[in-house]
Amino acid sequence: MATGKFFRDIELPQQKPQDNGVYFPAVLSPNHNTGSTAVEELHDFEEAIRVQKPWLESLLQKSGAILFRGFPVATPSDFNNVVEAFSYAEFPYLGGIATRTKVVGRVYTANESPLHMGIPFHHEMSYARDFPTKLFFYCDEEPGEGGETPIVLSHIIYEKMKERHPEFVMQLEEHGVTYTDFASDENDPSSFTGRSWKSIFKTNDKNVAEERAAKLEVKVEWIGNGAKLTTATLPAIRLDKESSRKTWFNSLAVGSDAVVEIGNGDPVPDDAVEDYLKILEEECVAIPWKKGDVLLINNLMVLHGRRPLLKPPRRVLASLCK
Repeated sequence: MATGKFFRDIELPQQKPQDNGVYFPAVLSPNHNTGSTAVEELHDFEEAIRVQKPWLESLLQKSGAILFRGFPVATPSDFNNVVEAFSYAEFPYLGGIATRTKVVGRVYTANESPLHMGIPFHHEMSYARDFPTKLFFYCDEEPGEGGETPIVLSHIIYEKMKERHPEFVMQLEEHGVTYTDFASDENDPSSFTGRSWKSIFKTNDKNVAEERAAKLEVKVEWIGNGAKLTTATLPAIRLDKESSRKTWFNSLAVGSDAVVEIGNGDPVPDDAVEDYLKILEEECVAIPWKKGDVLLINNLMVLHGRRPLLKPPRRVLASLCK
């Protein structure tokens, strides 16, 4: 594969070959050691992104995810510069349910729930009408053990679920899904979906929260100081127009207190969820993080999660793009 003068593709044992001849994820490293300083090398990396962006986007579309390894991305500010080099619009995290804190620029903590807890596979904000199309993750401190960010191609999940549960998948395609969750008035750091309604809607005013919820097509029912949030019916299966493939774009097994129902009010069958979880584990790729890694994910094509951290430390940061 021709990668231009700056990038070379490398192979890691965890990657999976796809039917189009591209590995999932693609892994890119610098082509050679120039002997330049880290500052110069970072500048060269940013410039290469700008110059070769069409090629990088083509690779992202073919693979679904790109891991950039071996580049001198030493700080959150360096990561912010890399994200900026792609020149994607920033996605405002209005309506998101994970607790996140701004670090620098458009860089945030990825999820502040306890690291010994895993996070189930999901498309970022699949429970919302508007969602980011691209995600960046950055390894600021590599895990001692565990703590990987597993990824899986969503069209494969769709195809395998359709094989095993054709009637259920047909229901999902016809009726979509609704999500109902409860948000308290304070963030709950013990939960990966523990954002308060004040944080979700970025206001302390219930009236303003209702207005913002209405724009997001979310119904609010006040219960004491907390809020029961119910989404409008959303697609459970989406079409990735670039590849003409259907993707499994939902949060059926989020593993939290959220209730997920088929759009016609039917419950989600337990056996389908069990098979879904098995297929995810069979098909996913989990590459151990290294300090300085940058992972770019096409959010329409790829689900991601978090493996429990077995040995600290771990610090992975994120940036969401439209």
